[in-house]
Amino acid sequence: MAAQLIASNKEGAEIFYEDAICRQKIAELLAKKRLPSGLLPVKDVTEFGCNEATGFMWVKQKNKVQHKFEAIGKNSTFDVELSAFVSDRRMRKISGVKAKELMIWITVGEFLVDEKTPDKIDFITNIGAKKTFPISAFELKK
Repeated sequence: MAAQLIASNKEGAEIFYEDAICRQKIAELLAKKRLPSGLLPVKDVTEFGCNEATGFMWVKQKNKVQHKFEAIGKNSTFDVELSAFVSDRRMRKISGVKAKELMIWITVGEFLVDEKTPDKIDFITNIGAKKTFPISAFELKK
């Protein structure tokens, strides 16, 4: 499904192909959309694209990344292809991200930073279950 979404959103998108440039552009997009800088801890990125008209973004990386957000003690996986629709303080229809909860890997469908609580971020599953964390747990260390 991600491949179809990527193909249908490539026209008019800005696309980048080198790891360092891709990670820089991802960081710029997260900052512009007021999302935490470390929300997508990707590595060895081969392609990053963003279609401003549709809000669709995607990331392709060489290997699946398993990452532990130390501040909250949570493990997450980021597949070789990630995609989402991004808007201000929100990433929805996420594909390729899972979080571990009680020995079960759960697909994350949305990240949301509510205006009323800008120091918190909600992880929302595709079935509507929600877990809230401090946004500082997802910021890159300067």
